[in-house]
Amino acid sequence: MTAATQNPQTRLSEETSVTLIGMAGTGKSTVGRELAAALGLGHVDTDRVIESYFGADLESVFQRLGRQHFLEAEESLVSGLTVRHCVISTGGSVIYGPSAVARLKELGPMVFLRTRLETIQHRLAQAGERGLAIAPGQTLEDLYAERQPLYKDAADFIVDTDEIAPPAVAGAIVRWLNEE
Repeated sequence: MTAATQNPQTRLSEETSVTLIGMAGTGKSTVGRELAAALGLGHVDTDRVIESYFGADLESVFQRLGRQHFLEAEESLVSGLTVRHCVISTGGSVIYGPSAVARLKELGPMVFLRTRLETIQHRLAQAGERGLAIAPGQTLEDLYAERQPLYKDAADFIVDTDEIAPPAVAGAIVRWLNEE
């Protein structure tokens, strides 16, 4: 666990939210629910926001729109979030939307749930069919390599999630949020 930046005014207050970013399979939704419970906050999953907006599951939305239009829709919906004082779990591709990332940073600190590629491959294989905003011909390895520096650059705090369970990940984030 590392602090990417030390910016005390971005820590959780009564107005700010905390956002979880990272690849599919890092546990953003699960940790988000744990963290929200630990902090006594609401939880927003941006993948569910997209599903609600389009009235279909995420994979169907992605198939219907195609990668580029899906990324544009995700960026538009996330950049328009009007939530406060909650935990936000994002889709892994949110990092491609500059206005979405800017909006999430306005809302509060961003936490990168960093996970090794091998762990992600294992988790995704266990999850069965799961859509990824991946370009034609791009491999999961390519996608991972492309996104890691983007997540790291956006993060205020990084938690490595390979060897610890979601409640412990949430606990590490709570401790960081409460640091002086």
